[in-house]
Amino acid sequence: MADHTTIPGGTATLAGRAIARIGYGAMALERFDDDREAGAAFLRHAVELGVDHIDTAEFYGDGVANDVIRRAIGSSDAVAVVSKVGPVRVDAPIPLVLAQRPEELRAQVEANLRTLGRDRLDVVNLRRPEIGPGLTVPDEDLVDLDDQLAEMTAMRDEGLIGGIGLSAVRIESLRRALPVGVVCVQNAYSLVAREFEAMLTLCVAEDIAWVPFFPLGSGFPGLPKVTDEPAVQRIAAELGVSPAQVGLAWLLGHAPNTLLIPGTANADHLAENLAAGAVELTAEQTAALDALTPAAGAQR
Repeated sequence: MADHTTIPGGTATLAGRAIARIGYGAMALERFDDDREAGAAFLRHAVELGVDHIDTAEFYGDGVANDVIRRAIGSSDAVAVVSKVGPVRVDAPIPLVLAQRPEELRAQVEANLRTLGRDRLDVVNLRRPEIGPGLTVPDEDLVDLDDQLAEMTAMRDEGLIGGIGLSAVRIESLRRALPVGVVCVQNAYSLVAREFEAMLTLCVAEDIAWVPFFPLGSGFPGLPKVTDEPAVQRIAAELGVSPAQVGLAWLLGHAPNTLLIPGTANADHLAENLAAGAVELTAEQTAALDALTPAAGAQR
């Protein structure tokens, strides 16, 4: 059984349950397509180290990540399994397309349950195409949020979903969704991309977990990376840690409701990510990092 006390950084609450603040993002499990048992062994190792929160999606490797998770932990409730719906995988030059209608969201939840071998998902994030990076559409083409939330709530009432989250949304959508009981928000956010600061503040006030993707900046061309920042590199050298650990440690210190889901298929990188919770930034170092990008950002 996972023991979140073994991962430094403490715990935060997700859907009413206390979990380690550093979990695991399963997109990297796509790399084990040709040897899924090796992937399962890697994931079991992560759980032995204390990982008790796995973030996945059926479209990660067209079911590969979910199959690896199923092989590794089965239906055990010792690990919180979070998935997302909204895009689906297709065999095309652009491998993801939107599937946002309520009946499509239900079909995706059912596909996740099937490939994960579970009767219930602890949390399902509704990935809306409101903001990037990634899939977006003009506002007039968005599926009505209330219709989507009604379907998500129905699945929660049926016991298929434990909690409802949102991903890639503006602050107006979060406010509109608050009455259904949102348990987490996943938006792109890092030390070098803080335009959602107002949304983070709202999540803190509403006791909603903040689960940033691209926590070290974006892999998309032309967008900044945390590890490229001279101040981050300098502080890493001062502390004897990696620049990536500095970026993750800043996120943990910036807001108490932050949960991290870095992904890797490398055991050394996994250990490095989990150890980021033990990195203690001084007040001066934190101030230097805070100064990299204005924290007040756009009200999004």
